[in-house]
Amino acid sequence: MANIIVDGRLDVEAVRSHFPALKQKQVFLDNAGGSQVLSDAINCIRTYLEETNVQLGASYNTGQKATQKYNQGLQAAADFMNADVDEIVIGPSTTQLFANLSQAFALSFPADAEIVCSSVDHEANISSWVRLAKMKKLKLKWWTPSTEPGHLKLTPENLRPLLSEKTKLVTCTHTSNILGTIHDIQAIAEEVHTIPGAMLCVDGVAFAPHREVDVKALEVDFYSFSWYKHGKVYGPHIAVLYASQSAQKSVSSLGHYFHTPADTLTTKLGLAAASYELVGTIPTLLAYFGPDISSRRTTWAAIAVHEEKLQSILLEYLNGRDDVIVYSERSADKTLRVPVEEIKGLVKMLDAVLS
Repeated sequence: MANIIVDGRLDVEAVRSHFPALKQKQVFLDNAGGSQVLSDAINCIRTYLEETNVQLGASYNTGQKATQKYNQGLQAAADFMNADVDEIVIGPSTTQLFANLSQAFALSFPADAEIVCSSVDHEANISSWVRLAKMKKLKLKWWTPSTEPGHLKLTPENLRPLLSEKTKLVTCTHTSNILGTIHDIQAIAEEVHTIPGAMLCVDGVAFAPHREVDVKALEVDFYSFSWYKHGKVYGPHIAVLYASQSAQKSVSSLGHYFHTPADTLTTKLGLAAASYELVGTIPTLLAYFGPDISSRRTTWAAIAVHEEKLQSILLEYLNGRDDVIVYSERSADKTLRVPVEEIKGLVKMLDAVLS
């Protein structure tokens, strides 16, 4: 464990000590560009490239070490979100993984299928489905929540009128990278699954850096996030996509014809796009949070408490101004929201939603 928890609290100075970039005078505020990277992850990349940068699957000793590091990375990624290894795939970004998924979906969507897309999502979980609907001439429905101040939130209740027996896919964000409100994904998944054959695809990019992800508990069909985003997952520029075993039955393989049987998500959607040296860093990311699930949960809980204190300062100020309207969750309660990323982006999104 990285020893960042002291008496159950997040030790900020201990946190900073694990990031070489923070020893510079530069202040890093470009969250959308990604978080700074753990020193252990940086060292892992250098060691891989210096000592084991060879073909995976080779029979000689160095090849076996490289393969072991890669497989350990995949296992760690699966453990991070409580998935099985054959249910995940690593790729360059969440945007790319959703694009691959939409292509693999194309053959399984019937001509009269309907897709429901959230209007408060990041473009990563919108553009691929808009293209698919256009290409297959499918009906696309927009899921727009209440625009009442403090209640701009996706719920099963405002989703229900959009669902029909033709609904094939519903897409939404776990929490908007601009609004910060946490959506009840388990309840939304339950609502989606009242339609036989309907599936739920969730963008977790803005949630995973702040709270523990358990895809089995959420009962989602697809879930993706980036390891480098928003200052808490601390990894290099790669992402992960989960697909449940049942959902994978609707996913065709985009891989080479000789990769048979295509019985894992990596075989179907990986396309050799997972940088080996970057995948090998994922165990160091889990180790930062703790050596086991219990200690990692302690770390996540401490992060949530720390963030609640920080965002309460901002929200108290914004809620107290007569010239500011907070459309997202107004409470700083850590179970209801994560820190807002960008006020300028919030205004732009609200202009689009409210118009």
